[in-house]
Amino acid sequence: MTESVYPTPVTLDPEWTPDTVAVQAGRPARVPGAPMNPPVTMSSTYVHDATIEYGRDGNAGWGALEAALGALDGGTAVTFASGLAAATAIADLVPVGGTVVLSTVTYYGVRSIFERMQAHGRLHLRMVPADDTAAILAAADGADMVWVESIANPLMVVADVPAIAAGARERGAITVVDATFATPLRQRPLDLGADIVMHSATKLIGGHSDLLLGAAVCRDDAHADSLAAHRHDHGAIPGSLEAFLALRGLRTLAVRLDRAEASAAELARRLASHPHVSTVHYPGLPGDSQHERATRVLSSGSGSMLSFEVAGTVEQTEAFLARLRLLTHATSLGGVESLIERRARYAGDAALVGPTLCRLSVGIENVEDLWADLDGALRVPFS
Repeated sequence: MTESVYPTPVTLDPEWTPDTVAVQAGRPARVPGAPMNPPVTMSSTYVHDATIEYGRDGNAGWGALEAALGALDGGTAVTFASGLAAATAIADLVPVGGTVVLSTVTYYGVRSIFERMQAHGRLHLRMVPADDTAAILAAADGADMVWVESIANPLMVVADVPAIAAGARERGAITVVDATFATPLRQRPLDLGADIVMHSATKLIGGHSDLLLGAAVCRDDAHADSLAAHRHDHGAIPGSLEAFLALRGLRTLAVRLDRAEASAAELARRLASHPHVSTVHYPGLPGDSQHERATRVLSSGSGSMLSFEVAGTVEQTEAFLARLRLLTHATSLGGVESLIERRARYAGDAALVGPTLCRLSVGIENVEDLWADLDGALRVPFS
C-alpha cells in the first residue's frame, strides 16, 4: 500500500459496476493539464522529508495500481514483484510453529513455498482436498491460516469460499484466497469473508504476457502493513514499468475476460463430447459436480481456464500438442493469446494429475479458429 505523490480520485461512485471501476480507479485527479494515466516514475532515490525516500519505500505507479486493485477487491492492496513474491509474504504472516491448511490441488509454486517452510521447521502443513469443505474446516481446528484457490490450478476445482471463510473465522484462522483465475470481476473473496485475496497479476490482470507482478488485498490494514514491511525488507518490489503495464492491462480486463470466458465455455462443451478426450475439467459445464458451487461463489461465469485429459498415451498427447498451429505450447495463462501444455511435465503436478491432462488458457482469438486447431490436432495422432 503505497502513498502516491499523484492525487487520485477519492469519489468512485459506489453504484459503478466492477467493470467501470477497473477502467476508472487509480487515475490522476481530473485537474487542468493532468494526464489520463499516472506517469512511470523511474527513480531509486527521492528527496528527504516525504513518505517515499528510497525506491523500496514506494512508487507513484504502485500507488495507482494498488488504489485500483483495492477498489476492485474492497480492501487495502500491496503489490509485489511476482505472484510468488506475494505468496511468500503472505506465508510469512504465519507465526513460527503455526499451522497452515492447504488444498491438495494448489499451484505447485505455492505448494513448494509451504512444503519448504515445513521442511525447515517453520510451520506445520495440513493438506486437504479443495472441494471437501467439511475436511478443510476439520483441519482448520487449531490452525492459523487456511489457503485455497477460488478456481484451483490445474483441475479447476471450485472452493466454497463463503463456507470455508466463515468456518475458519470461527476457529480463529485467517483465510487466504488465491483468486488469480477468477479475478476481481468474477469473485471478491473479501466480501465472502476471506481475510486476504492474492492475485498473480502476471496473468489475467496484466493480460498480455509481458510482465511479472503479484498483489495481495487485505481486509485488515494491519495485515497490509505487515506485507508492505515484508516487501520493503526483502526487496520484492514491483518494477515501475510493470506496475504501469499491469494497470493498463486492468483497464481492458472486463472485455478480455468476457470474450475468453465465452470461448472457454464453448470449447469445454465441445471437448466433452470429443472422441479423443476422456475428461474435461471446467466448472461451467452443466451437470458437472462443481457447477452448483461455481454458480454460488462466482459471478457472471466460470473463467477462461479449462483442462482436459486426452484419451490416449503420453506420446499421443505430445504429438497432439506438437501439431497445434494456433494455440501455443507454453506455460503461463491469462494473456490475449491461447496457451496449452501437458501439466504432468512438471514434477510438482505429476502426482496430482493424469499424465495426459492438458491445461488450456483461452485467449481472445475467434472460437471457431481455436476449435478447428484443437479438433484437427486431436484427430491426427489417433487416425
